[in-house]
Amino acid sequence: MKTDQYALITGASSGIGEAIAREYARRGKPLILTARRKERLEALAAELGQKVPVVVLAADLADPKAPQEMFAAIQSAGLQVDTLVNNAGYGVPGRYLSESWASHRDFLQVLMTAVAELTYLFLPAMEAQKHGRILNVASLAGLVPASAGHTLYGASKSWLIRFSECLALESASRGVHVTALCPGFTYTEFHDVNGMRANVSKLPKFLWLSSEEVAVIGIDAVEAGKRRVISGFANKVIAWMTRYLPDFLSNALVGGKAKQFRNAD
Repeated sequence: MKTDQYALITGASSGIGEAIAREYARRGKPLILTARRKERLEALAAELGQKVPVVVLAADLADPKAPQEMFAAIQSAGLQVDTLVNNAGYGVPGRYLSESWASHRDFLQVLMTAVAELTYLFLPAMEAQKHGRILNVASLAGLVPASAGHTLYGASKSWLIRFSECLALESASRGVHVTALCPGFTYTEFHDVNGMRANVSKLPKFLWLSSEEVAVIGIDAVEAGKRRVISGFANKVIAWMTRYLPDFLSNALVGGKAKQFRNAD
């Protein structure tokens, strides 16, 4: 792992993004941390800065101008990025029509458009030096059948998985590894923010992993050049079952379980 170049991590102020930042710092990787919450980023930077150089770049990826502004700021500072972690994301609970189009537009900008643009901006330098890592934090939701509620979430994560796999095939010969990390239930703020903490807390403990465990799995996978990795044995079993069971059975299984933690009203 190169230590003279930086890892840019979006959504680094909490959850899996914060855990990835901590793991990279443990491995001696300089960091550029970005998220909306500048205070939390600065607190994390003060801690991790005792191990590695850390730059804070507060930004809201719902703003279409944010990716280009971030890229320009990094270029102006003379920093080189050989690792991009597209982690920023959230869920929009409820039926599709229960939220405004502005809410859905911002969601698509953060989870899809910004990911594609940041990758487009930083990938050329990685390919030019024949070394780079892109870790896209997707979800098990992108691999299992659809369910009611959080209408765009599974769709966006399915897109991210396919985008990552295609990019991995294009870039592997140029020394760039691209990996889609597909976590299942992870102990983060995600379910607190979307108001589903009480519901998901009823799920069995064996389905859950810590954000630290997920971070290690993701970083190890992208270093090894894996195109896709599912975190946790239980999640691998779920993905396998929903892939190989008859459609009517896998749809019924996922749809029934989803009612426990997804609000479709």
